[in-house]
Amino acid sequence: MAVGLAIQSEGAEYAGKITWFVVLSCMVAATGGIIFGYDLGISGGLTSMESFLKEFFPRVYKKMKEDTKTSNYCKFDSQLLTLFTSSLYVAGLISSFFASPVTRTFGRKISILIGGTALVAGAVLGGASYNIYMLLFGRVLLGVGLGFTNQAIPLYLSEMALPKYRGAFNMGFQICISFGFMLATLINYCAVKIKGGSGWRISLSMAVAPAAILTIGAFFLPETPNSLIQHGNDHEKAKRMLQRIRGVDDVQVELDDLIKASYASKSVKHPFKNLLQRKYRPQLVMSMAIPFFLQATGINVMGFYAPVIFQTIGLAESVSLLLTVLISFVGFGSTMGSSLVVDKLGRRALFHLGGIQMFITEILIGGIMAAKLGDHGELSKGYGILVLILICVYVAGFCLSWGPLGWVVPSEIFPLEIRSAAQSINVATSLLFTFVIAQGFLAMLCEMKSGIFFFFGGWVALMTGFVYFFLPETKNIPIEKMEKIWGEHTFWKRFVPCNQDNEKSKTEVA
Repeated sequence: MAVGLAIQSEGAEYAGKITWFVVLSCMVAATGGIIFGYDLGISGGLTSMESFLKEFFPRVYKKMKEDTKTSNYCKFDSQLLTLFTSSLYVAGLISSFFASPVTRTFGRKISILIGGTALVAGAVLGGASYNIYMLLFGRVLLGVGLGFTNQAIPLYLSEMALPKYRGAFNMGFQICISFGFMLATLINYCAVKIKGGSGWRISLSMAVAPAAILTIGAFFLPETPNSLIQHGNDHEKAKRMLQRIRGVDDVQVELDDLIKASYASKSVKHPFKNLLQRKYRPQLVMSMAIPFFLQATGINVMGFYAPVIFQTIGLAESVSLLLTVLISFVGFGSTMGSSLVVDKLGRRALFHLGGIQMFITEILIGGIMAAKLGDHGELSKGYGILVLILICVYVAGFCLSWGPLGWVVPSEIFPLEIRSAAQSINVATSLLFTFVIAQGFLAMLCEMKSGIFFFFGGWVALMTGFVYFFLPETKNIPIEKMEKIWGEHTFWKRFVPCNQDNEKSKTEVA
């Protein structure tokens, strides 16, 4: 069963329809995003749960309850507490470099399967923890799983999707991240009400469900045509798979482009070294700049520590968790909205709109907290509501723009010959700075106080300018034809020759 019409794209006419086979395959693969979002959301809730703090971080709990002299901004400042959050991202950072050769050599499906297995093991160990060492080791296993799945899933979605709808399909990953975050906040809110103080075990253990779906589903996922061609010479098998996922028989134009890209890929023996070549300078810069800017928005401050921030301004534990649930619903709705317009408005327009929205709200939040929240006071009810509204507007701006596009754009701009290596750098950079933010935020909050919101607001202004000057539009361009946008760009054309495709073809014929 399929719906749709032939797709007209710049540079080539790729026939195809949106088939149920592709939709179901991408839905299963995208569940990896649910686990990523769940881990983002669960961390912040746990670090504000009194029962969890008493069990593993008694010093933080004592400071929160008994120390009246400590500043509002410093009550949760503990390197051991932040290590609980950030250990996941250190493990993910390291494992992403192992995931790259696995994805390149054995295909996307195998990496997803390995990642899913590690995620299941980490969730089980976390829920069963009875000391800090088990807790941290469970987080490390979760990090290994995320290193593999975040490496493979965005590539899988980009390669399975039609060019015209690639943005919407790849946003499935961010939609699942938002859904996982929303699910985590709901479970945290319910878990904190469980008598006996064991709710935190439920919060950690529930990650098993999406991890199991991903792991079992990975056994049945088809490999992408790009990967089939890259790992074998059976072009007929790749053609049959392409016909199945496109829902039409006439796929020769797209198949020819995939074969050409595969020849170029096989000629590259050292993809990481090759990525340093001058002609790949735009992709190298984007593979590091986009994930860095994604973390510099400050969104993970909201994700990890929204309940902590709400307690900082004087709200009770359960109220803080409930408000985090509200924010997660706003984020999920905005991500869904972004997926509907990304292939119509384009990537750049959403980056600009979201950037302006985030900048204004972060400056306003910082201003209110600087003027109205002292080291030992509380915000009034009116200002507390205003901060909540501004945080919701900020999250909506992020989920409209950098949230989904921070994964969509890197996954679609890399040529096949450097795709796994570049995606590995993209994932590693993202996890590295996620770790830096997670490990350093509570200390930064203690030292910078309300100034931290001005700090992230400055980065948002900078990244919005970066997109305006250096990122070309990528909507509707076939993934194997993406290189030409750099040769036509005002800045990047000095690095990438406009006739790069022709040079490749001559090399292949020779």
